Amino acid sequence: MKWNPDAIAAEISVRRAFSAAATKPRVRPAASGLAAIAVAGLIAACGSGGGGAGYGGTGGGQPTGAGQQPAASHGPVVGARKLAGVGTVLVNRSGKTIYSPQQEAHGKILCTGSCLGFWFPVSVSPGMPLHAQEGVSGVLGTVHRADDGVTQLTLNGRPLYTFRLDRAPGQVHGNNFSDSFGGRSFIWQVVAASGAASSATHSAKPSGGYSYPAPGAYGN
Repeated sequence: MKWNPDAIAAEISVRRAFSAAATKPRVRPAASGLAAIAVAGLIAACGSGGGGAGYGGTGGGQPTGAGQQPAASHGPVVGARKLAGVGTVLVNRSGKTIYSPQQEAHGKILCTGSCLGFWFPVSVSPGMPLHAQEGVSGVLGTVHRADDGVTQLTLNGRPLYTFRLDRAPGQVHGNNFSDSFGGRSFIWQVVAASGAASSATHSAKPSGGYSYPAPGAYGN
């Protein structure tokens, strides 16, 4: 048999190419996987950012309509904010306007049950120091709610609440607002930073027995 040197060289070249392809590390899928992990980490880092707001701020960490969470164990538990047409009123740590019903002026809790679906007690942790922001001259205290065990903040003995329809700091939809729950009527007023019920007549809703729609009709 006669060997063809050119044919032998071509066959050797082909075999070496196949051998190199079979032993070459496959790095592209791994690199692609690492890139995906890096992108996922970046997205997670961006999504975890957030911030709250102090008195009068607009940030928020809880959905509107959720029950008032206890205040942090340090710093002022309430502050003061001047609102046009109303005066300087009491606000919570998120800047939401604070109210109290005339029917609870002597400190007895009457807003229970379905009433709490629209009026949220300003609560604090039991035994925490009570400090107010400069401009608040009333006397802070607490009352224990027998219905749900919450420690509710008071000012000059008046239990304090925020209103579901106030969506942002500076809103005052609950002033001179009248409603009824379980056959009991309430008239709500903003609480002045001095601790008294505000005498302002500003009201975003007519008084005189407003009836709420079904729960959830206002959104969360």
